[in-house]
Amino acid sequence: MLPSIPQADPARRFARFLPAIHEAIASCLGSGRYILGPAVERFENDFAEYLGASHCVGVASGTDALLLALQAVGIGPGDEVITVALTAAGTAQAILLCGAQPCFVDVDPLTRCMDPKAAVAAITTRTAAILPVHLYGQPADMSALVEIAKRYGLALIEDCAQAHGAHIAGRKLGTFGQAAAFSLYPTKNLGAPGDAGAVICSDPATATRLRALRSYGWEDGSRISSLTAGNSRLDALHATVLSVLLPHLDEHNQERRHLARAYFSALQDLPFGLPPDDEGAVYHQFALTCEKQEQLRLHLSARGISTAIHYTPPLHLQPAFMGKEQDALPVTESLARTLLSLPIQPEVAWPHLDYIIKSITTWG
Repeated sequence: MLPSIPQADPARRFARFLPAIHEAIASCLGSGRYILGPAVERFENDFAEYLGASHCVGVASGTDALLLALQAVGIGPGDEVITVALTAAGTAQAILLCGAQPCFVDVDPLTRCMDPKAAVAAITTRTAAILPVHLYGQPADMSALVEIAKRYGLALIEDCAQAHGAHIAGRKLGTFGQAAAFSLYPTKNLGAPGDAGAVICSDPATATRLRALRSYGWEDGSRISSLTAGNSRLDALHATVLSVLLPHLDEHNQERRHLARAYFSALQDLPFGLPPDDEGAVYHQFALTCEKQEQLRLHLSARGISTAIHYTPPLHLQPAFMGKEQDALPVTESLARTLLSLPIQPEVAWPHLDYIIKSITTWG
C-alpha cells in the first residue's frame, strides 16, 4: 500500500506540541482577554527580541502586515514600489491596496530573490520603495538592496512571509529595512492555527503608527481615531499558540536544514536546479527546477507524494497586476514554469525521506 505524504501538514506540527498548546489555550480562555492584551503583548515582545528588533506589532494576516508596513512608512497613491513577480499574490495586492503601483523586476537565477541590478534599472521619479521577498526562506541580497535604498532615498520593506529565523551572517532577516512583514499562516515555519501576521520595525514612531493602523487609528487608550484605519488585530488565541511554538523555531529550522542537505546530497548530480546551500536559509520550501515539471509531479503523485507549484503564473502575468506596462521577466517566467516544491516540513518529510528521495532518483 502506498504512503500518503502531503506536501505540508500544519496539524502534525501542532500535534507535536499539543499538551502545551492545550494548556496555553485554556489559560487564555480563562483570562477573558481575547483581543490584544497580555497574550499578544507577550508574543510581540518575544518575537521582537528573537529577531533582534525593537518593535513587533501583531496583525491579522501577512497581507495586512505588508499593507500596514507600507502605509506606516508613507507609501500611497502615486507611488511605485519595486518588487518581484515570483511570490504570492499578497505581496503585490498590499501595494495596490495602499494605492501604489507595483513595478515588477526579475529575480536572480540562483537565489530566486530580487536581482539588485534589475531593481536599480527600474527606479523612476515615482519610485518610493523597494519590497524584496525572501522566497522559500532564502535571503535576498540585502547588503546590495540596503545600499540602493540609501543611495536613492527609498523605503525598504522586507517580505519575510517565508523567512522566520533566516539570517545573513547571524543578523536575522526582518531587521534590514524600515519595516518587515511576517505571515504567520499555519504552514509557515512559525504558524498559527489560522490567519495571522506581524510587522517588525525599530523606529518607535513607526511602531506607534502601525498600532494605530491596525486598530481604527487609535494611538492610545482614548479610542479617538487620529487617522483612517481599519481593524487588523492579532487574536490572543493565535498569539498564545505562537508563544508556545516560538521557542522551538530554531530547532525546527535546523531540522529543515538537515532535510535540505539530504536532498542536496541525493539530487546534486541529477538534471535538476537546486536552491543555494545557504546556512542562513530556513527552507520554508525546498523547490527544485525540472524542465519536465508536470511529468515529475505526476510521477511522485502516483507514489503517494504530494508536491506544490509556487508560483505560476507569476504575478506580472495575472490580470489584477497588469495596470502598468511591464517588460518580460525571463528568469521569473522560466522558474515559474519549472519549479516544484518537495515535502520539507520535518513532521511530514522525516518519516518518508528515503522513500521520497528514491522516488525522485529513480524517475526517468
